[in-house]
Amino acid sequence: MSTTPLIEAQELASLLGDASRDVLVVDCRYALLDPEAGALAYADGHIPGAVYADLGNLLSGPSTGMNGRHPLPDPQAFADGMAELGANKESLIVAYDAGDAMFAARLWWLLRWTGHEQVCVLNGGLGAWVKAGGELSTSLVEAQRGNFELCERSMPTVTFTDVLSMVRDGILDAREKVLIDARSPDRYRGENETIDPAGGHIPGALNRFFKDNLGPDGKFKSAEALRADFEQILGNARPEQVVHQCGSGVTACHNLLAMEVAGFKGAALYPGSWSEWCRQRDVPIAK
Repeated sequence: MSTTPLIEAQELASLLGDASRDVLVVDCRYALLDPEAGALAYADGHIPGAVYADLGNLLSGPSTGMNGRHPLPDPQAFADGMAELGANKESLIVAYDAGDAMFAARLWWLLRWTGHEQVCVLNGGLGAWVKAGGELSTSLVEAQRGNFELCERSMPTVTFTDVLSMVRDGILDAREKVLIDARSPDRYRGENETIDPAGGHIPGALNRFFKDNLGPDGKFKSAEALRADFEQILGNARPEQVVHQCGSGVTACHNLLAMEVAGFKGAALYPGSWSEWCRQRDVPIAK
């Protein structure tokens, strides 16, 4: 069974009401400047039956201070963690967060990265669930270990060395590759940088703020609108020529998700992103 990248609240409610369906709902709420906030929000109320996945632990690996703020987790450790949450090989896994899919998109990408195709993001997040009349629960979920396992990975990534070559060899200038930065325009310009030690962007990177993927209702724009948006950025470049980055490899997944909604598949992620780039010695920085 294949699935579309997004699911609406009413559809999720119907699935959860069908005892024959293996559906695992995962709460991904998190706050970059308050790592405990997500777990506390989950305890205060979550979609009934949902389990909690923490960005700083399950959805990231250890940071050395030089490999970015949210490095990718070890694939096997991530797969084991998902199994501990109750995920099975055949589960439809639905990720959600507070609303803008900033963190839910990271789980979507990681699951696809580890070979699990049956995953989607709740469009509009918890806010959409409540607006549709969905109830919240404060009950702790005692998950039984599932049989989720690591499969062949399919989502491409690039390294710091790869991106450095793109910059120094003129690959970005020649549009042989397109590097897209998902951070806000002010941080891209080098202004109001409060998270990383240096402001600016990778030379040659284009800016596509991840929140521009959303409409006024907080849900993703239509596939047609997203396609038109990305066509303006990509020009004649194919999706396979595109690399996404952000501050630490989290909101870049939002742009990857939006591209997939638009029908553009095959783009890569630079996991270390700006938080890795700006900590390296003698790297070029643009403002």
